[in-house]
Amino acid sequence: MSEGKILIVDDEPQLRRVISTTLVANGYTVEQARTGEEALNKLRERKHDLVLLDLNMPGMGGLETCREIRWSCDVAIIILSVRNTEKDKVQALDAGADDYVSKPFSTPELLARIRAALRRLPVSPDTGSQILVLGNVTVNFLQRRVTAGEREIRLTPKEFDLLQYLANNPDRPVPHRRLLQAVWGPDYGDEVEYLRVFINQLRKKIEPDPSHPAYILTEPWVGYRLRLKTSNHETHEIHEKEGS
Repeated sequence: MSEGKILIVDDEPQLRRVISTTLVANGYTVEQARTGEEALNKLRERKHDLVLLDLNMPGMGGLETCREIRWSCDVAIIILSVRNTEKDKVQALDAGADDYVSKPFSTPELLARIRAALRRLPVSPDTGSQILVLGNVTVNFLQRRVTAGEREIRLTPKEFDLLQYLANNPDRPVPHRRLLQAVWGPDYGDEVEYLRVFINQLRKKIEPDPSHPAYILTEPWVGYRLRLKTSNHETHEIHEKEGS
């Protein structure tokens, strides 16, 4: 049985009931909200693991709600929408969503997307205490904490997993498909727009000049590469243990 607390946000009561019944049958704890405002109140009241968020709602729209949720917490967010264009998906991901599911969808598809949104890259004994230093940015993989000097940098869980996977494969190109399957799951591979959005977000947070990245580099037609050895021979290393 699965575990996790999920908030369903949709103004269609029948759809909420159907999804809720399915999720409860699969071991999830479920709450419901009809509007973005109600969803934000419920998220303030108690912790949730994932939000299923409809884009088309009265009052506060889905995109605005997504931005407000992402600004306030690191809960996983899956957008549900009848829209299916790349532009719509990119807007949702830019707003802070982890995934995007087009309506109508099947029960197995929705459950697979939920599992993918909730999955986290494992921290093995070999990498659990490692620290990555990129200029003035320090990444503690064990604590899942990123700092720039005294300032804490807030990464979403998917952003952190993406950075962690690149750090585990430094100084070599990682293909799009491998990145997607490592971070989102085996059912992914063609959602290159996901990577574009998340890499852009990561660069804004950890690169000195996001428009001219020094660390997270694009490998045209292939994927992305985390550069630890710079052209001036400065080396940014992953240390084996804290303080080493």
